Amino acid sequence: MTSKSLLDSVAVLPGVGPKKLQALHELKIETINDLLHYFPFRYDDLKVKALDEVIDQEKVTLKGIVVAPPVVSRFGRGKNRLNVRLLIDHAAIVVTFFNQPWLKDKFDTGAEVAVYGKWDAKRKSMTGMKVLAIKNDVSPEFASIYSVSKSIHQTTLVKLIRAAYDDYADLIVDVLPPALITKYRLVTEQQVIHGMHFPKTQAEADAARRTAIFEEFFLFQMAIQLLKKREQAPEQGLAIHYDNQKLRAFIQTLPFELTKAQKRVVNEICRDLKSPQHMNRLLQGDVGSGKTIVAALVMYAAITAGYQTALMAPTEILAEQHYKNLQQLFADFDVQVALLTGSIKGKARQAILSDLAAGKIDMIIGTHALIQTGVDFAKLGLAITDEQHRFGVNQRRVLRQKGYRPDILAMTATPIPRTLAITAFGEMDVSTIDELPAGRIPIKTSWVRSNQVANALSFIETELAKGSQAYIVTPLIEESESMDLKNAQAVFTKMQAAFAPTYQVGLLHGQLKNDEKDQVMQAFKANQFQVLVATTVIEVGVDVPNATAMLIFDADRFGLSQLHQLRGRIGRGQAASFCILVADPKNQNGIERMETMVATNDGFQVSQKDLELRGPGDVLGEKQSGMPEFKVADPVADYRALEAAQIEAQTLVMTADWQQQPANKVLAAYLDAQEQNYQNLD
Repeated sequence: MTSKSLLDSVAVLPGVGPKKLQALHELKIETINDLLHYFPFRYDDLKVKALDEVIDQEKVTLKGIVVAPPVVSRFGRGKNRLNVRLLIDHAAIVVTFFNQPWLKDKFDTGAEVAVYGKWDAKRKSMTGMKVLAIKNDVSPEFASIYSVSKSIHQTTLVKLIRAAYDDYADLIVDVLPPALITKYRLVTEQQVIHGMHFPKTQAEADAARRTAIFEEFFLFQMAIQLLKKREQAPEQGLAIHYDNQKLRAFIQTLPFELTKAQKRVVNEICRDLKSPQHMNRLLQGDVGSGKTIVAALVMYAAITAGYQTALMAPTEILAEQHYKNLQQLFADFDVQVALLTGSIKGKARQAILSDLAAGKIDMIIGTHALIQTGVDFAKLGLAITDEQHRFGVNQRRVLRQKGYRPDILAMTATPIPRTLAITAFGEMDVSTIDELPAGRIPIKTSWVRSNQVANALSFIETELAKGSQAYIVTPLIEESESMDLKNAQAVFTKMQAAFAPTYQVGLLHGQLKNDEKDQVMQAFKANQFQVLVATTVIEVGVDVPNATAMLIFDADRFGLSQLHQLRGRIGRGQAASFCILVADPKNQNGIERMETMVATNDGFQVSQKDLELRGPGDVLGEKQSGMPEFKVADPVADYRALEAAQIEAQTLVMTADWQQQPANKVLAAYLDAQEQNYQNLD
């Protein structure tokens, strides 16, 4: 007879045939261990209440005596209702079950029953959901509620989990080291499984959940810290011994003084360049905080040591803007700057590729084109990705493999709250530019309802009369039947009617070809248009210092971080700038979001609020965020547990031979087995 294991297929459980097996696989339940860790997402409180404690429309359990035989009546096509009268606290109450005629066998006249359902205070009646079993005069206090599919019911899943637990409980071992269980007053893994699925009391359910949250964070952080340690092994990196005197001389030529924060992060990055350990650093700073100049300085540092550098941007417009700025910046220095995007084709492209491979190009700026086959570097030492979260998590790796393990710097203007930095970018060191350059005038933001648009437009006209320019932003390009949104085409027509012939109006949206987008942006920059109607194409990095006004239609349809990015397109010159949000939010959440934008210009505060209101995936953009999917833990709500888990994981990974210590044997084996799952993290 083969020995049992938690890795046994769920097919070994009684009643699991091919159909049920398939239904379980669809829920990603393949082994007994998967089944035991398929936790409920909530519990129904089944504690019996007295009638005078119950609130209208509350889901509640009532207990009473069956007064008369139940009656099943039919109505409509194939529909029926079962009515039964119960005597509860000296009142006769009617309980109605819809389309569950078989329940009538549960109601014997004179017997005591417990029923869970929704209470209707006006009618003094209840819509029943389930009849609860009463054993030895004790009814259950909790019902675990699971995410299920059409192919498998709650009751079936609960039965299977119960069978698996009864049969395999003695094989459940603690993955967490005993010292952590004691330190954080956690419960054992066996108690976690029991308390999550079959809690007898609220206290048992809470203790199990608290442990499950910490364990999930800790295992994730262990994987992240091991990855970081591997990355930082000396043989994995480059020691870039740059020329400090040349770097200082270059800084002296800048037409402005670096802020304290810029100096600090340049020092942090340069320290990483010199170290033989592989650099994997995230540089975050609010819109307009001067990340690009920091990137230019550290790229120049690497070039003085004889290395090539690459800067990868998410869009052609942004890549070209970086290219022009850097070309200007290095005009008087011996630095060869080149641009490579999808639009550069034929002989021009071949010339760039051969110069790059021959080492004639020091600094290359581009889009995803930089990581395609056929792009080869002579000696790539530093690779920078701009707007980090817009690149899929695996694209970092491809870029890194292009050179001799180049140091990696990722930049983002979406300020990432510490919660997300720990989860989505946990394997990276984080540098933050937390001050704006002197002289930046804060943008004044106001919120108006759609019936006040005429006033907003007349305000914009007064700005245009001063010689300024304005953006009008809209969420969609064309009419969408599903959402009543202002679309760019219609808004463009209306704005032409509002501002012509005095002012010219341009249109920019995502369906234009790249060179068309570029033409529109260049024309706006050259003040050929005074008003630019645009979709969120302008969100990232486009720089028009003369634009001082922005009006955003349907602002409540955007995420806060996105609104903050859009707002950052103005306020880049010497004049005061104004952002007007047009929105008619339908709920409190929408109102709060608008109020947040009006109250603060601080991207970190905006981002933290966005996180609280929307959740992590939405803030970073679900597909690219690299956010792990936690089953029970929530990085926002359970932030303190996340921080504690990170500290404990860092400490353990830095302990010599931690895997060999008896207390960590189960943990080490678990992480080895899981390594494949974590390959995608970097």
